[in-house]
Amino acid sequence: MLRFTQALRASVQTGLRFQHTSPHVALGSTKSASAGYSFELSEQQKEFRDTARKFAREEIIPAAPHYDKTGEFPVPLIKRAWELGLMNSHIPEHCGGLGLGIFDACLITEELAYGCTGVQTAIEANSLGQMPVIIAGNNDQQKKYLGRMSEEPLMCAYCVTEPGAGSDVAGIKTRAEKKGNEYIINGQKMWITNGGAANWYFLLARTDPDPKAPANKAFTGFIIDADTPGVQPGRKEINMGQRCSDTRGITFEDVRVPKENVLIGEGAGFKVAMGAFDKTRPPVAAGATGLAQRALDEATKYALERKTFGKVLAHHQAVSFILAEMAMKVELARMAYQRAAWEVDEGRRNTYFASIAKAFAGDIANQVASDAVQVFGGNGFNSEYPVEKLMRDAKIYQIYEGTAQIQRIIIAREHLAKYTV
Repeated sequence: MLRFTQALRASVQTGLRFQHTSPHVALGSTKSASAGYSFELSEQQKEFRDTARKFAREEIIPAAPHYDKTGEFPVPLIKRAWELGLMNSHIPEHCGGLGLGIFDACLITEELAYGCTGVQTAIEANSLGQMPVIIAGNNDQQKKYLGRMSEEPLMCAYCVTEPGAGSDVAGIKTRAEKKGNEYIINGQKMWITNGGAANWYFLLARTDPDPKAPANKAFTGFIIDADTPGVQPGRKEINMGQRCSDTRGITFEDVRVPKENVLIGEGAGFKVAMGAFDKTRPPVAAGATGLAQRALDEATKYALERKTFGKVLAHHQAVSFILAEMAMKVELARMAYQRAAWEVDEGRRNTYFASIAKAFAGDIANQVASDAVQVFGGNGFNSEYPVEKLMRDAKIYQIYEGTAQIQRIIIAREHLAKYTV
């Protein structure tokens, strides 16, 4: 890694020592819960946040309109984020990474999303692709596939969704048939973020041909190099928002994968794939919060400049109440993702809190972006003003990494389980 990232790694180690001796314990620290809550960040966490904030506001925001219009993959911004140590933050130290927790990653993610959620999604998709290897990969797999991402700004992708299997993961039809020391994979994936930019993929495929086999035994997780013969990325999809994020379908035709690239073992794939979400949904919620904060800031600045009926918009009660509602929602979304991240960093199962954070933050991103357009009035409906893009970008937060409806199913299940003996 570059010297800057090495310095940040030293800061991480130093910062953790400070957290254990300081009277103010960061919400994201590993201090015993008996010490109580503190909303003060450690110096190390502030450093990461401030670095990401400066990068987002000075480099991402000026470039974002260009990438939104052209749909180009933001390679220069990706490289810069990597140089600054803002990508791949939770790759383990033995693979050359910083080994940060989810809380710290969320602080970075919110700031990047403030600049552009298309850029942030491309970066965050790396985390989703890596997470199955982080939680289930053996030492050799981690060093080979995570280590290379610490050495240069590479991308990876999470290949689970199919044309006929989105939320219904158990409906996956991509097949992996074992032949000797290899698996032969055939099938098609769809809506794969970083699909055309990835160096390697995590892929979920059916290894049990019995259609009645339970999901927790029917599927296997694989690591597949993108240049493997038979891997065929499709055309880049032109989406409503987050247009610089690279989304594609990928076809796998007689792709040969060595058994060494199986995660844990045959039949363990579903658990691995779903287990990643507890760690990746808090950062997705953080991204939605970053977008909402940007919408609130843009609307507030406009409301303090634009005059109607002899006074600025913000001094009209109708508008000030809109801004107040927006502020309430942003603050609560931030607390939700921080709680979800803190829970998993404490080593506890955070499914309940992760789904609450993802569902709530995704919803408020859409509500706050829509309210921002309303404050801008006719100007908000025009692409020359920033809130039009924010409204388009926000929608996907209610869809990817588990729809808003799926999150409510999970929350209801977890909630009702508390009352079941």
